[in-house]
Amino acid sequence: MQTKSVDLNSISTKVDYGLTASATESDTGNRFLRITDIREGRINWEDVPYCQCSQEDEKKYELREGDIVFARTGSVGNSCLITEAPRGAVFASYLIRIRPKREVVDSVFLSYFFRTPDYWQQIMGAAVGAVHLGLNATKLKQLRIPLPPLPEQKRIAAILAKADRLRRLRRYARDLSDTYLQSVFLEMFGDPVANPMGWPIVKLSSIGRLDRGKSENRPRNAPELYGGPYPFVQTGDVANASGYIRAYKQTYSELGLKQSKLWPSGTLCITIAANIAKTAIMTFDACFPDSVVGFVPNEKTNVEFVQQWFAFIQGTLEETAPESAQKNINLRILRNLDIPLPPLLLQREFAHIVHKFERLRAQQREAERQAEHLFQTLLHRAFRGEL
Repeated sequence: MQTKSVDLNSISTKVDYGLTASATESDTGNRFLRITDIREGRINWEDVPYCQCSQEDEKKYELREGDIVFARTGSVGNSCLITEAPRGAVFASYLIRIRPKREVVDSVFLSYFFRTPDYWQQIMGAAVGAVHLGLNATKLKQLRIPLPPLPEQKRIAAILAKADRLRRLRRYARDLSDTYLQSVFLEMFGDPVANPMGWPIVKLSSIGRLDRGKSENRPRNAPELYGGPYPFVQTGDVANASGYIRAYKQTYSELGLKQSKLWPSGTLCITIAANIAKTAIMTFDACFPDSVVGFVPNEKTNVEFVQQWFAFIQGTLEETAPESAQKNINLRILRNLDIPLPPLLLQREFAHIVHKFERLRAQQREAERQAEHLFQTLLHRAFRGEL
């Protein structure tokens, strides 16, 4: 279907900046929407603060269902469709609001256009600023929008909304599952700090080998150490892993291996700087840098049990970590940690649950990937007139 292209200004009754005011927790009757109150295109109005606002300003800046707001700075160009708003809610000056003309454009259809590559290409071209990019209303008004007839917009919006709901449900299911292992751990072993089941308390160093990795040389200074056949797990690989490390980007050469050491599959990697006490279990033999400590359990314990125990104490370790240039922990701190030690048979039962859960989580990730791919495909086709 041939679709005409229009500028945003011609299909909007308002394109304007928000109110300059200070946020307050006191209930003034005027919620005050800021950039930071918008998370993943959603607003939890209960978390949005208030502001002092005259009746004149409330009338001028009040948000209504169907309005769309844009970030002017920071996350420049990110947008949010207002699906509901408390009476008297206004928006802050670092946002730009547009109010679409309902008789010619569907707000939901328009909000999905603001997620397309075409939109982002235009918005990055429109953003200004030598150091910090910013967006202004004049540039926003000039955006070109593909605009089919209104009934066609509503049909497309309904299809995209259905696909969008599917991917959000997949993401929500994954988020819910993230707390499952902690619940199982508490049920089986009790609170690892209070130790209500009275398990024996031992030092972490007594149930396994702890040592730092080695990375005195960086690729730019010693490129001959890198690019070989040996996996080199970095701090970010540990911090961003979901329980297990299954992929890596950097590799070591034979020379690099000689200057470091190869740790076995099943090693628990523990970050000691930047992302403090984040953990992941390696699923392959690999080297890692001195910002990571490896833990190899002995016959008294199970690595999945120790990893989940770290998940409970990670926040405490991060809060109490010594600070020089940046916060960090060291081998002495780790070796002297007190850990409750339930029977090995019970630990293995927990590990069996972890392995079953990991298979389920892999299925969830694949379902989420497919839902995201479907949404992006439909989004691409929708604004090319192919849907």
